[in-house]
Amino acid sequence: MPITILIGAQWGDEGKGRVVDWLASSADIVARYAGGDNAGHTVALNGSVYKLHQVPSGVLHSDVVSVMGNGMVVNPVNLVREIESLRDIGMDITPERLVISSRAHIITPAHIALDRARESALGDAKIGTTLRGIGPAYLDKTGRAGIRTGDMLLDVEEYAERLIAAVDAANETLRRQGLDTLDPQYAAESYLDAAAVLRPFIRDTSVYLHAALTAGKQVVCEGAQGTLLDIDHGSYPFVTSSSPTAGGALTGLGVGPLFVENVLGVAKAFSTRVGGGPMPTELDGEIATRLRGSGANFWDEFGTTTGRPRRCGWLDVVMLRYAVSVNGFSEMMLTKMDILSGLGDLKLAVAYEIDGVRHDYPPVTNELLQRAQPIYESLPGWQEDISGCRTFSQLPAAARDYIDRVAQLCAVPVNSVSVGPERDQLVLR
Repeated sequence: MPITILIGAQWGDEGKGRVVDWLASSADIVARYAGGDNAGHTVALNGSVYKLHQVPSGVLHSDVVSVMGNGMVVNPVNLVREIESLRDIGMDITPERLVISSRAHIITPAHIALDRARESALGDAKIGTTLRGIGPAYLDKTGRAGIRTGDMLLDVEEYAERLIAAVDAANETLRRQGLDTLDPQYAAESYLDAAAVLRPFIRDTSVYLHAALTAGKQVVCEGAQGTLLDIDHGSYPFVTSSSPTAGGALTGLGVGPLFVENVLGVAKAFSTRVGGGPMPTELDGEIATRLRGSGANFWDEFGTTTGRPRRCGWLDVVMLRYAVSVNGFSEMMLTKMDILSGLGDLKLAVAYEIDGVRHDYPPVTNELLQRAQPIYESLPGWQEDISGCRTFSQLPAAARDYIDRVAQLCAVPVNSVSVGPERDQLVLR
């Protein structure tokens, strides 16, 4: 059973990119199964920082094949730029090392314009999207009006006609809202140029992965965003448009569950969220600022894709417990443990109180979740710098107790933690 599925257990930004990079050292393939260039996966290696948006995070390993699955939505122009930037730093990006599903959907300029228009129209009720056209692209996919990456293999004129028709349709909506329209011909030209570059990379990735798995190849499945942003299981409507859960990995890659060996949930040692929606443990003031950082360091809590400051708070175990139930984690990893050093007493939200009633799992509606008051359990903190720890025994006793308590509350083992941004700053139990 050669598949490991990597899942964000919170609202995204858990540090999945560096975990995928770590897992890729013993994998043959890293396959991305959801989202688009709204993702921002950061990997630090030997003092250099690599920010990936569409290409899977295993690309920094020269012997690993990167697969972009059918569950993704792809911006071809931005993907070409990302490939070029990777080549500029010496990465060998060829059709043998990067495989793009012919069933993934394309984000067009029309989708990006419609995304911006919709968020603007929502005003204070906006979702807080990255404005990359992700939602409208998935909307066209489910509405059976999308353009797929496999369409780039068509005759050039036919592909151009589909792009121009999509932009023309979007322009009608933009005109009704009194907004600037797009030049269909100009938009199509850049996408035709990108198609010429990407055609050799496109194939049926479901067939490709099945052959690799039956041959015993090790596959790491990489998602974007996190469980609490899942279109079905998140705090709807403040969610993404795909399924960044274990089930989404299977449908987003076209593989069966019998190949799955491990489902690894990744969570920060505290909570963060970008965009709108309820966040019961959100903090203001000195502790929130301390958790967020100043923005001077890439490790600080500012979005990789948008640059927006993240909302920060104590670790919400209620939400983690829910993520466990949705995904069936076989183990968990806590990231950014080093950020908690020097904070004094630490708090875990072990339950909510809503209208006088205790809840061990989050309520279904946002209206109830907005009224949720966290029930906190306090644990002693630690003052030591733990960034140099590499074994569990080297961690301060208070840090070990914190990890063990999270594992106990979630009923899932925590076998690894990160203590810094570099590839080797990991502590394994």
